[in-house]
Amino acid sequence: MAKQPTLAKTKAKPEEPTFKWEGTDKRGARIKGELRAANQSMIKAELRRQGIIPLRVRKKSKPLLAFGDSIKSKDIMLFTRQLCTMLGSGIAVVQALDMVGNSNRKPKVKELILNIKGDVESGTSLSKAMAKHHLYFDDLYCSLVHAGEEAGVLEVLLDKIATYLEKSEALKAKVKKALTYPAIVLVFAFVVTAILLIFVIPTFEDLFKGFGAELPALTRFVIQVSQAFQEYWYLILGAPIVAIVSFIQARKRSEAFRKWLDRMVLKLPLIGDLVATAANARFARTLSTLFSGGVPLVDAMVSVAGATGNYVYEKAVLDMRDAVSIGQQLNFAMRQSSLFPDMVIQMVAIGEEAGSLGDMLAKVADFYEAEVDQKVDTLTTMIEPLLMAFLAGIVGTLVIAMYLPIFKLASAV
Repeated sequence: MAKQPTLAKTKAKPEEPTFKWEGTDKRGARIKGELRAANQSMIKAELRRQGIIPLRVRKKSKPLLAFGDSIKSKDIMLFTRQLCTMLGSGIAVVQALDMVGNSNRKPKVKELILNIKGDVESGTSLSKAMAKHHLYFDDLYCSLVHAGEEAGVLEVLLDKIATYLEKSEALKAKVKKALTYPAIVLVFAFVVTAILLIFVIPTFEDLFKGFGAELPALTRFVIQVSQAFQEYWYLILGAPIVAIVSFIQARKRSEAFRKWLDRMVLKLPLIGDLVATAANARFARTLSTLFSGGVPLVDAMVSVAGATGNYVYEKAVLDMRDAVSIGQQLNFAMRQSSLFPDMVIQMVAIGEEAGSLGDMLAKVADFYEAEVDQKVDTLTTMIEPLLMAFLAGIVGTLVIAMYLPIFKLASAV
């Protein structure tokens, strides 16, 4: 198949349907592709203007179920890197957006990029076109794109954004790794325990009824727990699910609960230290990216506050912004918050004195991102044997409780 030609004159409107077409070019080669237009006649007319004889044009059907089609942060990261690479190669913004959009396999991502392309074609700046989709392009992103457009170095700023997003995704993946493994083991322990109590213990209970002797206290307790599981299994199994869903919804909808939770997380042993280190890394990386991109320090602090990922740090950064806006140095304001380690404050102080704050913050971010990676590995190494011992303790207790009467009967014989 020959490569689909670039149809530069066709404007992709969000409300227009997508059509799949097949045809032959001037050399007789069979080609195919996709275009947006109001109807099939417009598609055929556009193909003929491009020297293509249309053979088949049909409306593209939408899948009934589109699992995994939502736009994720990784999609925005990949789009940014691709756009940066194309602009760095000398390709115009509109053409680069067209190429990146049409080459994307996810329909929603493709539609998003082509919508932005349509706005840019109509005369809107790239930063304003992206700002219309605030769910995917936050203030930090749009501020840097705007700064790049104003200074004429858009590809340089896009490279900084892409690097920032790549670092953020890597950091997010490390923190998730530390929290996901214990959760999986605990769920597995709960399921195994439920199976033993509901299906295995009753078999032993029927066996023990014929012993005619008093059962050990541990055995009686396990049998009572088993009977409760059998009678109220739907409540016992449903309660954790309801609790998890309620927790997620409360964190999403209640600001007061989110603030309380963020404060409590920082006080947890091991986990709190990891979250604080990750917040320091995000703070340094975000502020470095914005400051190096030409965004004024006071303006940058607003985006930095939201990027820390924790209410305690968010409030501290906003307080630091107020202090900096009235003339205080950043390192002095950081020291008043009592959240940032001395090493970070000293590096910021050196950066302010030397006029290289962006570079110093980048070094701090590199250090703390490596620190997060190390803490995740240490935490996983420590938690793994504890969880295995916990699981073995539960299963072992159930097994011992069931075999104690048998041992007692054997000794009596």
